[in-house]
Amino acid sequence: MELNEHNKQEYPPMHTAEHILNQTVVRMFACPRSHNAHIERKKSKCDYFLDKAPTEEQIRQIEDKVNGVINSHLPVTEEFLPLSEAAEIVDLSKLPDKVSETLRIVRVGDYDACACIGSHVANTSEIGRFKIISHDYENGRWRVRFKLEGD
Repeated sequence: MELNEHNKQEYPPMHTAEHILNQTVVRMFACPRSHNAHIERKKSKCDYFLDKAPTEEQIRQIEDKVNGVINSHLPVTEEFLPLSEAAEIVDLSKLPDKVSETLRIVRVGDYDACACIGSHVANTSEIGRFKIISHDYENGRWRVRFKLEGD
């Protein structure tokens, strides 16, 4: 979940791409969403806990899947739900202790739903092309660095 009380002004295309990347990695590796992310306009990074490093073929598949979702021109919407309803849709384990009874859920079409306070595009067509620029694997942590082209 991209909940951060100290958010600086985010770059909506990159932040939305992070949501798509998270859901793609979750689906491919049956792991939790990124446990640490640093999202900036020029390049960003996410860390995932995985049993082993993804293969180069899997990394190409991640890139292809993320770009496929982006090219599907999905609407990006928000809704506000009571915590009890939100718990049926998203993982609430990363929420801070003092959270309101209503949670903002950001959806990328029917591909992803996440509790988030950040800024997003209105449609994935606004994101640009997702490109993984580097990655490394150490002690069960896979760090992936990425950028957007043509945005």
